[in-house]
Amino acid sequence: MKQPRVTQQAARTASAKPHTVKPQPGNRRLASVPAAISGISCVPYVRSVTGMDISGNAHLWWANAAGSYARGQRPERGSVLSFRASGGMRSGHVAVVSRVVNSREILIDHANWEGPGIRKGTVMRGVSVIDVSDRNDWTLVRVQVGHGGDYGRPYPTNGFIHNRPAGSMRTADNGGFEEVAEAPSPARAHADHMAGALQELNLNAR
Repeated sequence: MKQPRVTQQAARTASAKPHTVKPQPGNRRLASVPAAISGISCVPYVRSVTGMDISGNAHLWWANAAGSYARGQRPERGSVLSFRASGGMRSGHVAVVSRVVNSREILIDHANWEGPGIRKGTVMRGVSVIDVSDRNDWTLVRVQVGHGGDYGRPYPTNGFIHNRPAGSMRTADNGGFEEVAEAPSPARAHADHMAGALQELNLNAR
């Protein structure tokens, strides 16, 4: 059977890529993504819904976000959960936190996570993730499998990349953020204290 000809215009339409929002650090609003999007991997999906400007494959996001976006071990709505590269997931994974249920459970929206009855490249929303780390620091998680209530194997993670500038902290009263100075490490604080004490001793000895 003779196949119909595809016009150049139709070919361009079929190959058009989803629109990516130009990111701005601190933009905490989750953008909407058309439900028709399919066959998308995790990185372009997360970029499109958060507007975050982080380059590289998913396993590089944690390091590449340093200095531009705040990072931490506590989830926030709109932050990105960064999965480490591991067996069977060599490129890592990223997902957007859509809801914080409690200190040990969050809901995420993500793409290209395969499971029973889930086609590769599919966008899934409201997926449960539980923290199974010993210290409750979200460095080891299990992700809900498919549409059922079961959870898969543990996956190592880095933590959360927050959708706000590095050096800022979230304010509890209104959910916004404010710029703050980086707190010195305990070792640096002790060294500064000792230096000041020695200087004072030298001045008194004169």
